[in-house]
Amino acid sequence: MPIDRAEALRKAEKFLRQGKLDSAIAEYLRVVEDQPRDWNAANTLGDLYARAGQSEKAVEQYVRIADSLNEEGFVSKAAALYKKVLKVRPDDEHSLLQGAEISAAQGLLADARANLNAVGDRRKSRKDTRGVAQIHIRLASLDPNDYEARRTGANARVQIGDIAGAVDDFTKIAADLTEKGRQADAVGALRDALALAPDDGAVRAQLLDACVEAGDFAGARECATTADQFRSLALAFEAKGHEAESLAALSDAARLAPDDAELRATLARAFAARGDMKSAAEYLTEESAGSDPSLLLMVAEMYLRGDRVEQGVALVRRLLDEDPSRREQMAILGWTIAEQAPEAGFRTVEMAADTAVAESDWAGAAAALQEFVTRVPNHIPALMRLVEICVDGGLEATMYSAQAQLADAYIEAGAANEALVISEDLVAREPWERANVERFRRALELSGESDPEGVIASRLSGQSPFMSTDLALHGDLPDLNEDPAPEPAPVVEEPIVQAPQPTAVAAPSQAAETPLRRASVADDPFDLELGAESIDLNALLVDDLSMSGNESGEQEHVDVDLSISLDGAGASVNGSESSTSEATSSSKDSNLDGVFERLRGDAARRSANEAARKQYEQGVALQQAGDLDAAISALKEASRAPSLRFEAAARLGRIHRGRNLAPQAAEWFERAAEAPAPSADEAHLLLYDLADVLESMGETARALAICMALQSEAGNYRDVAARVDRLSKVQARG
Repeated sequence: MPIDRAEALRKAEKFLRQGKLDSAIAEYLRVVEDQPRDWNAANTLGDLYARAGQSEKAVEQYVRIADSLNEEGFVSKAAALYKKVLKVRPDDEHSLLQGAEISAAQGLLADARANLNAVGDRRKSRKDTRGVAQIHIRLASLDPNDYEARRTGANARVQIGDIAGAVDDFTKIAADLTEKGRQADAVGALRDALALAPDDGAVRAQLLDACVEAGDFAGARECATTADQFRSLALAFEAKGHEAESLAALSDAARLAPDDAELRATLARAFAARGDMKSAAEYLTEESAGSDPSLLLMVAEMYLRGDRVEQGVALVRRLLDEDPSRREQMAILGWTIAEQAPEAGFRTVEMAADTAVAESDWAGAAAALQEFVTRVPNHIPALMRLVEICVDGGLEATMYSAQAQLADAYIEAGAANEALVISEDLVAREPWERANVERFRRALELSGESDPEGVIASRLSGQSPFMSTDLALHGDLPDLNEDPAPEPAPVVEEPIVQAPQPTAVAAPSQAAETPLRRASVADDPFDLELGAESIDLNALLVDDLSMSGNESGEQEHVDVDLSISLDGAGASVNGSESSTSEATSSSKDSNLDGVFERLRGDAARRSANEAARKQYEQGVALQQAGDLDAAISALKEASRAPSLRFEAAARLGRIHRGRNLAPQAAEWFERAAEAPAPSADEAHLLLYDLADVLESMGETARALAICMALQSEAGNYRDVAARVDRLSKVQARG
């Protein structure tokens, strides 16, 4: 039966005023037992127990109230009661721990540490090792930035046998330290974790990465245990520019995976790139390469860079015989090794050029040798072969450039006679070119000429002829070994009958100059004014009529006047009847038909060009307006005209590149490259864009070849040098 709370409290108050403490406690105890959640009564009961010296009972009441309030979320009131407990019993662990938790939750870290340290000291005094470890674990959870306390807590988990928890703590500490930029401390935490769990691959990988970030290369290699880990380590070292460490890691990977042909080829390629052919040969041989062309190419490179050049040349020849389309690869190989081994590089490039010649690709053959002599200047055999190919292939402009380089090489080598012959040819061909004159002067000096300036002046003034061996500078000479051909019998020309001319426009002097009389605008009695786009009918008729002759091959001489009649009767020649026989008249009519057919063709072409120009302008406008589909359609039509092919195709390539359509962009850039560029700058930009697109498509070899050609032609253009270096390394790695 419930008691009367108010009556009980009045009795307790009377007893207190009478000094009867035990009686008052009894009344409050009745109330608390009847209503356990009457916290005010329970708190007063605890106070009365404390006054009566019954501290155990007082603590019991305070703790019961504080725990309940704490569970219900009234943490501030609970904290106050825990403090009351500690006043009564300062070493009460439960209150200290609960107070620490509440203080930590409120951000009062100092109070929390004080409570936990007090508990730790008590447990330490009674040699409670496990209890002390638990306190360290709780201290570690107070402040995530207190890494020392966190590591102490992780070690404490080890003491109580919680290995998994300790490893987890150490890895989390390492992750936080790495984020703070403290890589060295992170490495230490991970080493502690790996010591506890040496078979934990995730921890090992994390430690490996941390060592790389910290620059601890020796530590990183100690962490790696598998071929994949060493391979990843090598890539990380390479990215940081530590080539020696990268090679060491690759070697470790190859040791663990001796049957990994790709890995061994990569390692061989890396050593070859450093010029260490002996080490490269340890990882790849012709026998181990088998029939794999890429590996055989690596072997060939190692041979050519090392002391087995003849074997390398034979292997290159074998690869070219099997597949002539590899000639570009071989040319690139020759270029890359040329600076280290010029002769081996030349023999490789020469084989590539010979393969191109066999396919009648004279320009490709010349380009391969041009790039070589760019990398190895003054290489006389290469320049001689280049000149030979240019002569055979009719590459006149390239031949002149190659001759100039060959003359310079001869001068550099002290070959005076050879230098003099070529330099004199060059001056004879282009006497206005100062470089040719200077080259000639140097050759004269080298040959011992006492007055080179006088010789040059004499040649240029015409006082003494050039001793040129360039047959292009002379007319066809008779063969002195043949008997002179008999002189042809004189041809008796038929008299030319001319129609009467208006006296005001007669031009006898002009008719006397040539059997084909060309009339001027002034000859026209109607004074017809021709526009700027008028066509020279005289020239066309001269060309056509001069090509027609009798069966004996002799040309007929015809006097033609192209005055134009506007009287509705059509065009007539000089307004007269035929001035020769009927056969001659028939021949002339046939030729006139051909002339006018050509005129109609020219007019059609002009009309087509004008239409193409309009299409191009429309395409540009549509592109600027953002209507790319319509712009593409218009530009495609414009690209059909040869005169607009470069501009239209280049613009189409850039539109497709902007749409991330690399294959289409490359196709249009290549079409543009086939047409003549309006300027050298536009040609260079086109090649740069084409190489960029090809690289994005993974076509490294083609991108490299174009960049090399652009570098050869335009020098230090944009970042071409850096691209060549990067692409060469990519190509070297396969």
